[in-house]
Amino acid sequence: MKLLLGLAGTEESERALDEVIERAAAVGDDLTVAVVDREGVAESDREATRDRAVEHCEAAGLAADVRLLEGHPGSALVELAEREGFDRLIIGGGTESPMGKIELGPVTEFVLLNAQVTVTLVR
Repeated sequence: MKLLLGLAGTEESERALDEVIERAAAVGDDLTVAVVDREGVAESDREATRDRAVEHCEAAGLAADVRLLEGHPGSALVELAEREGFDRLIIGGGTESPMGKIELGPVTEFVLLNAQVTVTLVR
């Protein structure tokens, strides 16, 4: 399966990275990790996130393509997933409200509403 993981450098996306790497290594999925642009995050921090993703993949023995995406995170992920024919787009995110319901951020909501490929949300 051809997987695309959107990585924002947040705790939720880092958790998703670890879960996806574990699964991809176990079943032989083809993984691409896309580090998205976030408002207020310095380029050096995005590069550090990319470097951590490369290290995690290499430690698991997984040869993943890790790249930086420019522009609106949701749009860039959806466009990449469709342009390169990914089977699944994976994003981390979503918090739980005091009532136990999931609350989605704007990027997560955009991806879920606009992607034409299957989306997996890792919480």
